[in-house]
Amino acid sequence: MSAIMNPFEAQQQGRPTGPLVSGYEVIIGFETHAQLSTQSKIFSRASTAFGAEPNTQACPVDLALPGTLPVMNKGAVERAIQFGLAIGSHIAPRSIFARKNYFYPDLPKGYQISQFEIPVVQGGQVEFFLGDEKKNVRLVRAHLEEDAGKSLHEDFVGQTGIDLNRAGTPLLEIVTEPDMRSTAEAVAYAKELHKIVTWIGICDGNMQEGSFRCDANVSVRKPGGELGTRREIKNLNSFKFMQQAIDYEVRWQIEQIEDGHAIQQATVLFNPDTGETRAMRTKEDAADYRYFPDPDLPPLVIADEWVEKVRAEMTELPRVMAARFVAEYGLSEYDANALTQSKAVATYFGTTATTCGHPKLAANWTLGEVSALMNRLEVDIDDPGIPIPTALGELLRRLSIGELNSNTAKIAFAEMCLRLQDGIEDVAAYIDKIIEDKDLKPMNDSSELEKIVDDVLAANPKNVEEFKAGNTKALNALVGQIMKGSKGKANPQQVNDLLRQKLG
Repeated sequence: MSAIMNPFEAQQQGRPTGPLVSGYEVIIGFETHAQLSTQSKIFSRASTAFGAEPNTQACPVDLALPGTLPVMNKGAVERAIQFGLAIGSHIAPRSIFARKNYFYPDLPKGYQISQFEIPVVQGGQVEFFLGDEKKNVRLVRAHLEEDAGKSLHEDFVGQTGIDLNRAGTPLLEIVTEPDMRSTAEAVAYAKELHKIVTWIGICDGNMQEGSFRCDANVSVRKPGGELGTRREIKNLNSFKFMQQAIDYEVRWQIEQIEDGHAIQQATVLFNPDTGETRAMRTKEDAADYRYFPDPDLPPLVIADEWVEKVRAEMTELPRVMAARFVAEYGLSEYDANALTQSKAVATYFGTTATTCGHPKLAANWTLGEVSALMNRLEVDIDDPGIPIPTALGELLRRLSIGELNSNTAKIAFAEMCLRLQDGIEDVAAYIDKIIEDKDLKPMNDSSELEKIVDDVLAANPKNVEEFKAGNTKALNALVGQIMKGSKGKANPQQVNDLLRQKLG
């Protein structure tokens, strides 16, 4: 591949348009830095562990002391290959490292080792759903590079401290084409990318610790016009701030253009306290960094055998798993995609479905009751407050064979959430105990149910007359009263059949 263009210099013929904002089309591209999950740095053996005392994890190579030479971390390369395979990219058989020259206090060498003309990962795309609409964002490249150190301002009155623990930390910079046309689409892309890198295990995805940092390139234009001048919003470390920052930047650019001002290319920061972006510096171009091949590093050569070895060892990808859920379980494409938003949720569903023997029922409850519980508690699916999947699977098995109905199953589920589930050895006995304690056994005595039906009909003559007059909604009111009278234990279908029989 020849020199790689900045995504905003890429061709845009045939790309879809999005919703207009005040008569303008929004153009968004992303550059994302994913910190790779190696234990040591990309060119040295220093640790990458987070939270160490400042400057305790910076070795002579990271500090660029005279006589030191970088040595490539094989694990970082393998993680780049994994990412390329996950998104359908071309893995370059030969790629080159370059020196990106700039001067900043937290960059001890005076340059950053990165890749420029020939990156290790080329092309590919990220597919995701925005609502029920499938979208895809094309990637330009993903290249390996080292991180810089960190400037510390808050703990130094009138001074700045330098922590070089991050210097040399391995990064994969993932660059998109400017394919996104709305804030919602941009956030959905970022979430999907986050899912991919955490799913395959190349990045822990911790945005608060800086393991997954997004830069959004934003511009606006009149529909069909030339691409506008972009401004890059740096270091967006939450999806919420990402949405707020892009929305503000779009409004600001439109206001500037409408007032007759030209947009100047710049790097900007988002202030979550004010909800505003502010210019940090004039945006540099590639020429400003004076890239040239790093003389201390030979070309990175990746043989086909190495790529195939990595492919064989990779976990099942989310899109592949979703396709399997559709093919094997008969789930909708939308449900299958929702269940594979995280590996933990997919694993939970799989165990539940295997236990109960009814994948569609397991999918409905995982995306319904379990998801609602997670949102209410603001926890992940592996939290102790979420029923274990084997117990939920046994509960759903009872529901499928008629031992529970939808009402009593929900009562049992709520009870499960209140009981400790650590160390359950017999989930059948566990569910038996809940059913017994909460008196949830189904009402099988037809004479008892018939008496409840007769009592309800006698107590609700108005509903009876309305139903006979053709108002079918009146039947629902009667069913509700009967279910209440049976404490939710009656079979709803049986209740409906008995009611219609008695009402003629």
